[in-house]
Amino acid sequence: MIILIIILAVAVLWAIATYNGFIRLRTHKDEAWADIDVQLKRRYDLIPNLIEAVKGYASHEQGVFTKVTEARSQAMQAGTVAEHNEADNMLSNTLKSLFAVAENYPDLKANQNFLELQRELSDTENKIQAARRFYNGNVKALNIKVETFPSNIIAKMAKFEKAVFFELQEGSEERENVKVSF
Repeated sequence: MIILIIILAVAVLWAIATYNGFIRLRTHKDEAWADIDVQLKRRYDLIPNLIEAVKGYASHEQGVFTKVTEARSQAMQAGTVAEHNEADNMLSNTLKSLFAVAENYPDLKANQNFLELQRELSDTENKIQAARRFYNGNVKALNIKVETFPSNIIAKMAKFEKAVFFELQEGSEERENVKVSF
C-alpha cells in the first residue's frame, strides 16, 4: 500500500512538473513573439517615412508606393504567426521594389534623411532576424516537449499544441534580410 502511494505521489509530482514546464515554455515563446512584434512595429513605423523620402524624388512611381502601403497595412493587421509569415514576406518583396526605384535617383541615394532611414531599416531587419531566431528556438523547445513521450501525455490532456515557426516562405527567392544598401 505504501509503495502504491509513493508511485502515485511520484506520478502526480511528475505531472505537475511537466505541466509547469509547458507553462514555462509557452511563456518563453510568447515573450519571444512580443520581441518580434516590437521590431515589426518599428519596421512598420519606418516605412511611411521611407515612402515619403522616395516620393519627393519619384512622385510618378505611385504604383510602387501603393503596393508598399498595402503590404504594410496587411502586415499590421496580421493576427497569427502564419499570417505574419505571409505578410512579412509580401512586405519584404514590396520593399525590394521600392529600393529598386530609389536606385534610379542618384540625388535620393545621397539624401541624408534617406540614408538614415535606410540605416534604421537595415538595423531593424537585423533585429527582426535575431528576434525570429530567438522565437523559433523557443518554439522548437515547446514543440519537442509537446511531441516527445511521456510529456506528450500531459500535453494532450492539457491541450498544449505545437506552435508555428516564424520563417520566410518556402520557395521564397529572398532567404535573408531586405538589402537596403546601395
